[in-house]
Amino acid sequence: MVFGPGGVGKGTLVGRLLQLRDHLWLSRSWTTRPKRPGEPADAYVFVSRDEFMRRVREGGFLEWTEFPGNGQLYGTPVLAAPPGHDILLEIELHGARQVKAAYPGAVLVMVKAPSREAQAERLRRRGEDEDQVRRRIAVGEEEQRQGARLADHVVVNDDLERAAHELAAIVDLHRKCQKTEQR
Repeated sequence: MVFGPGGVGKGTLVGRLLQLRDHLWLSRSWTTRPKRPGEPADAYVFVSRDEFMRRVREGGFLEWTEFPGNGQLYGTPVLAAPPGHDILLEIELHGARQVKAAYPGAVLVMVKAPSREAQAERLRRRGEDEDQVRRRIAVGEEEQRQGARLADHVVVNDDLERAAHELAAIVDLHRKCQKTEQR
């Protein structure tokens, strides 16, 4: 599971990881926020608040949260990966805590931006205004402090190729350990 604050490049890094490891299956999160300009239609499952809450009541999420500041909801649906695939989640700290509580053996990798400035610039490129950027950076600093205690590994996303290969090596290590334990 890959987690970290907004603007650290989780989506880009996960996209590259999926190119490197074809046995991974990315669970698409649901959200009530509107699609950003230029964002792929399959980046999330975009739904209404009513539809999201109906799924919550039905127990259809592995984890879910309401994002502070804008009230948008995000959640990881309960789904099974296709045979022969490992599930990959791309989530935030709150979701990582929920998943780890439900699945103590889940491997948590926290992604960090190389600096606050790089994180802020990534948020601006996504179209967030300066108030949102300041708020997300402040929240992100606390998330990183807490996340460092929760994470099994931390990857700094300073260079996409380097970080993606580091993440792939972590996946390979844990997959090998899991196969060894199953024998």
